[in-house]
Amino acid sequence: MGKIERILEKLFRGQSDANLPFSELCNILIHFGFEKRIKGDHHIFTRNDIAEIINLQPKNGKSKVYQVKQVRNILLKYKIG
Repeated sequence: MGKIERILEKLFRGQSDANLPFSELCNILIHFGFEKRIKGDHHIFTRNDIAEIINLQPKNGKSKVYQVKQVRNILLKYKIG
């Protein structure tokens, strides 16, 4: 199982939302073709075929729980991954 698959498993399982490293969440989005731009500590992800804009900010190197849920819901809604 590759690194992306392990991260996806953690993301979709939903049991470690508070412990998901911010860099891993960003890597997932980049892997699935999202474009990233940074403004301050805001990491903004967009993709042409996705209506939503994903705006993430790190918290002590970890992802914020509500943002992990937001990413999971978008990936499920658009059947990505």
